[in-house]
Amino acid sequence: MGGPEFGPPFSYLGDDMADLILVTGASGFVGKWCVIKLLEKGYRVRGTVRSDNKAKLVHDTVAGVVGDEAAARLELVQADILDDRGWPAAMQGVSAVMHVATVIRGDEPKDPNIVIRPAVEGTERMLRMAHEAGIKRIILTSSIATVGYGHGHTTGRRVYDETYFTQLEKMRWTWAYCVGKTRAERAAWDYAKANGMELTTIHPGAIIGPALDEDASISVGMVSGLMDNSTPALPSNGFSIIDVRDVADMHVAALEHPETIGQRYLATAEYMPFPRIAQVVQELYPDRKVVQRTVPDWIIRLVAMFGGPARQIINDIGNEKIFDGRKGEALLGHPYIPARQSIKDTAESVIRFGLKLQIAKP
Repeated sequence: MGGPEFGPPFSYLGDDMADLILVTGASGFVGKWCVIKLLEKGYRVRGTVRSDNKAKLVHDTVAGVVGDEAAARLELVQADILDDRGWPAAMQGVSAVMHVATVIRGDEPKDPNIVIRPAVEGTERMLRMAHEAGIKRIILTSSIATVGYGHGHTTGRRVYDETYFTQLEKMRWTWAYCVGKTRAERAAWDYAKANGMELTTIHPGAIIGPALDEDASISVGMVSGLMDNSTPALPSNGFSIIDVRDVADMHVAALEHPETIGQRYLATAEYMPFPRIAQVVQELYPDRKVVQRTVPDWIIRLVAMFGGPARQIINDIGNEKIFDGRKGEALLGHPYIPARQSIKDTAESVIRFGLKLQIAKP
């Protein structure tokens, strides 16, 4: 898919002091890395956390990467995407918003609104509060889930680019994350168009890469579950992998290039079947026993009828969805981090922090 030609980065930095960028969900895997990348570029950053008890961990983690001097430009405030309280103050004096906050679970909840409501209502609240504060520029973390589903693709290989929108009404099997993210993105584009806001959306695949502390993403469990042998067997399907550092860099690049306004960007480096990921982990750690057994596709299809984690991958069983990340790579201005390197860096952080496979994240 074609896109704008990128000129020199536009700087939000003022003559005397860096402009203030709001990062929602600053305690999350992607959120922390976005905060770090912004601080490294000289921005002031205000990050939202759901509870004050997360603030110290986030600040200490970030300071450990960027140093105390840069971390002094970070302010953390409490704000929940399901509550208006705190948001007017959080938006005060802000030049642009990176909306990263969402709810992620490793299982399929019995009540899908546990995931859907924060995605949709949280995005709508963020946009409304930003608009009321006079903020136009928004970078929204979306997902490949809003791109490659509901297109009748059940067998074979198909390549998707940013022109595709997931069609929920045509899906036999939906899952809460896909529904929430798709509805949220469509609501965001509608709101931005109606209110003259400058929106860019970033669409990562399966995000791995180095965790910064013990409060890590569920996606890291894809590697930790292989390393501690808590993954009993492997599905045959694959994932479009992207490194969290590239995801964060893409958010910053979108912020700094006005040509990205009104554009969607896939953040997808490499498609790897789960058995291949297990093989890489085994090659990196030959002394560990890494599961190599695969689950027959028919079993996953059967189990998915009853919900659970299988519902989240059932649409990828028996086919290869290839998400063309070239447009996003051009925005980055450098090649994506190779999947093998991302797996290695993820594994090293799993060992460092003693991370375990998580099923659900509240």
